[in-house]
Amino acid sequence: MSLAWSILAASWQVLVWMAPYLLLGFVLAGVISALLSPDWVRRHMAGRGVWQVVKAALVGVPLPLCSCGVIPVALSLRQHGAGRGAVASFLASTPQTGVDSIVATWVILGPVVTVFRVLAALVSGLVAGGLVSAAYPQETAEAGHTRDEACGCCQVHTPVWRRMVQHGLVTMPRDIARPLLLGVLISGALTVGLPAGWLSSSFALAWGAYGMALLVGIPLYVCSTASIPLAASFIHLGASPGAAMVFLIAGPATNAAMLATMWCRLGRLGTILYLVAIAGTAVLAGWLLDSFFPAALANVPPLAAHCADGASAWWAIACALALLLLMAPGLRLRRPRV
Repeated sequence: MSLAWSILAASWQVLVWMAPYLLLGFVLAGVISALLSPDWVRRHMAGRGVWQVVKAALVGVPLPLCSCGVIPVALSLRQHGAGRGAVASFLASTPQTGVDSIVATWVILGPVVTVFRVLAALVSGLVAGGLVSAAYPQETAEAGHTRDEACGCCQVHTPVWRRMVQHGLVTMPRDIARPLLLGVLISGALTVGLPAGWLSSSFALAWGAYGMALLVGIPLYVCSTASIPLAASFIHLGASPGAAMVFLIAGPATNAAMLATMWCRLGRLGTILYLVAIAGTAVLAGWLLDSFFPAALANVPPLAAHCADGASAWWAIACALALLLLMAPGLRLRRPRV
């Protein structure tokens, strides 16, 4: 069997393993999108103050927006009167989690990692928003208005059930298609190409692994769902759950496009403080996970065992085929860069 075929086979097993839970997450994401649409978010989060930062973090954790989709919504918040702190809080907490990625994280990485991920998303939003608010105590509102259709996921005059279906089974699969499949392919390649435990021998100290996760995660574009198979592969290669947690936080919450947008709209100081908040929260969460929850590793089933179980279930294969069909439009269409 050739190396390329082995990688494709391993990647297919990872996709089969994830597919049922991703489909469930997409359905839940559709429900959440109808209840907490970006238009609702704009109406309730415009303004300044500590409470706006808290609301931005609380709303951002379950909201199903990926790393690219959160940018136009955050810009809309800013242009509708939200302060820099609330925008930074929303940008930090939203892309790290969502109901779809929470479901998948629970099944693939275990409940301890999932709870840490949700709490870290909330805390990083509060810290980022608090630092940025403190840095701009006398800011002025940004003029102008964004188009209501900029987010592409809220249609006021459409029936609720249709909005749920549109977002959960059309918009979400299309938006994450490319980064998810890239993450699955990288996960398959790492599983095949590197021996189990390779990272543990390369980074004897946990802090070295945390630093590597930050260096990889900060510039990389990866959505919260696509980061899950990569984190599972890192653990398979010997990284601690804490190092995987650092990547799960830093990867979705930062990328080059997001940072460039923030530099223009939040200012240089706001962007730097945002990065400090994300990096600090990520490392602290990783250290706490490794130091006080050593049993977390036992709650992360081996990657090979997951794949073997998923590959043997016909319903999981059917879910994987359905997932590919839902993601197909996202593979054909090239969306404009924000």
